Amino acid sequence: MTNVKESAPAAKSAVNLNDPQYYINRELSWLEFNRRVLHEALDERTPLLERLKFLAIFSSNLDEFFMVRVAIVKDQLEAGITTLTPDGRTPQQQLEEISQTLRPMVEEQHRYFEKVLRPELKEHGVFLLDYIDLSQEQRNYVRDHFEKRIFPVLTPLAVDPGHPFPRMSNLSLSLAVIVKDQQTGEEHFARVKVPSSLPRFLKLPAEPSQEGSEKAVWVGIPVEQVIAHNLEMLFPGMAIQEYSLFRLTRDTEVELREEVAEDLLQAIQDMVKKRRMAEAPVRLEIQSNASQLVKDTLMDELELEPHEVYEIDGLLNLKDLFALTGLPLPALKDAPFSPMPPRQLRFTGDLLPANAEREDIFSIIRRHDVLVHHPYESFSGSVEQFIAQAARDPQVQAIKMTLYRTSGDSPIVKSLIEAAENGKQVAALVELKARFDEENNINWAMQLEQSGIHVVYGLVGLKTHTKVVLVVRQEGDEIRRYVHIGTGNYNSKTAKLYTDLGLLSCREELGADLSDLFNYLTGYSRQHSYRKILVSPVNMRDRMTALIQREVEHAKAGKPAKIIAKMNSLVDPGMIAKLYEASQAGVEIDLIVRGICCLKPGIPNVSESIRVISVIGRYLEHSRIFNFHNDGNEEYYIGSADWMPRNLDRRVEAVAPVEDPALKKLLREILDTTLSDNRQAWELQPDDNYTQRRPKEGEPVRSSQEIFMQRAIEQSKP
Repeated sequence: MTNVKESAPAAKSAVNLNDPQYYINRELSWLEFNRRVLHEALDERTPLLERLKFLAIFSSNLDEFFMVRVAIVKDQLEAGITTLTPDGRTPQQQLEEISQTLRPMVEEQHRYFEKVLRPELKEHGVFLLDYIDLSQEQRNYVRDHFEKRIFPVLTPLAVDPGHPFPRMSNLSLSLAVIVKDQQTGEEHFARVKVPSSLPRFLKLPAEPSQEGSEKAVWVGIPVEQVIAHNLEMLFPGMAIQEYSLFRLTRDTEVELREEVAEDLLQAIQDMVKKRRMAEAPVRLEIQSNASQLVKDTLMDELELEPHEVYEIDGLLNLKDLFALTGLPLPALKDAPFSPMPPRQLRFTGDLLPANAEREDIFSIIRRHDVLVHHPYESFSGSVEQFIAQAARDPQVQAIKMTLYRTSGDSPIVKSLIEAAENGKQVAALVELKARFDEENNINWAMQLEQSGIHVVYGLVGLKTHTKVVLVVRQEGDEIRRYVHIGTGNYNSKTAKLYTDLGLLSCREELGADLSDLFNYLTGYSRQHSYRKILVSPVNMRDRMTALIQREVEHAKAGKPAKIIAKMNSLVDPGMIAKLYEASQAGVEIDLIVRGICCLKPGIPNVSESIRVISVIGRYLEHSRIFNFHNDGNEEYYIGSADWMPRNLDRRVEAVAPVEDPALKKLLREILDTTLSDNRQAWELQPDDNYTQRRPKEGEPVRSSQEIFMQRAIEQSKP
């Protein structure tokens, strides 16, 4: 019996867990994530304007994918890198498969918009017209608007021996124009940029003759068509032979040589300027009816390969559809939802019910830890309230926090400034390297410095991605530390759109750990151990590996063993191999991975006991939760880190244990509810494809996000 038991694991361990066949390509997995986003736009169960929103999100996601991920792979190819990815692909193979996978998706997106959504919008009084659809009165209006508002800001650029091919900014819309000199008969190529300062859609007055005008909510036309049909004003004496709209995407991964920079702030400012100028092109989108002459000219001048050119049948840059999602048509949107006052914090600050006794947030946290679930529970009534009260409280001596991305009118930044003005010691680590938010963060950092706040600009070689606040308070003869450890950014706008968690606590060990962490971030420290929190790049990888290994040991001992992990992305080969090892030992593993997942579930002798779902819904799933069964003494962790090489090795991250039994129960409910979703959950199959869950016969529809909204409403009631 003993020999038989010992031989089974040995047979399984003979499998090479690093074999490329057991890994999904990172870039292709991301495309599958965006396919799930696109599906929300195609799903008729999604309200019309929400479908429009998902089409815009799909396009926005693709822009960043090309600017960053495709650009990196292209750079690898041009640098002659031959190292294979964990799934065994070369850079060339990845670029080819990206193109093959993506083209049908882009075609489907545009076809659906033109054939389905555009007509449906018309039925509801939203008329996005083409120039040929306009009445003479509307054409007169367009002509007048063009002459007065658009013509003065346009700059046609000729391309000839005296005029080199113009430098084109990233993501800008342009018209490629072929004009013929009516005197010489020569044809010339010119480019007219569609100014980004103009609204993408020109709103037109509805007319009595307009079809359905009695219910017209909005009537408009793409601004590029306004320009295109008035090109003769830009090229007098020339005959317009043809015009085509195109859009260029460039590599935005500008190298930051921070290790040799004397001033990190100046280095980031220089990098932002370089990005504006943009690097090598990585994608050309062009109208499918463009002539071969125009296509060849652009490809030659921009040095693009055929697989980098995407011909679009219809409206380019559907990201601009965001402008229409705010139309006053509530029946075509998700039912409105406002974040509820957190139940445990109802008697503090601005959320105070009528005739209730006010209680400060610190006394509540002293009684018990608080866990808030955004956007279902109010960010302003919890995190912002915590920092605002700390800024005004005469007993608070110091506030320290990290800022990765924050909003332009951040109440938190205002509270930090108020705290400094009130004589408190305030320190803020502002991560200047937060991609595409560098300029915004530079502005905030300078404003904070001018207010007397100690500002740290991050660490050389590492991004500070952790989301933590430390408040130091004098209470009698003692100093007590209060902490907030979150999974999301300190951003009041995204807090209404992303699902995140935040832990408020005054546990001594957590406070001591955050003091050590801030000393590491603001001074010179080589802290190698922490009491409770897991910190990247110090100990998180080793501790997470040890927690998985503990479940392996329980399984080998015949005890129940289970792991549930919720995150944005699962990419790290080491963590994936460890999960495979755990599955081989019999550990039950449920993974909730919104985006990229390079692990393959359900493979015999490798990942039979692993299940993976992805939830795509109204809110962006952003919270990270890690649950280890631990032979019945369950442990829960929340924090800022995904299981990706960058999060474990190249960023400062923090994950904290949640130890209050009531909060553990709440986390279990969140995980169980998410795992039972049959409306917006997708299951990853062993063949790398995702299938969307559907309610079984007689089974109710269970949307986890809808359930969380309803729970928040119920729990907010007195």
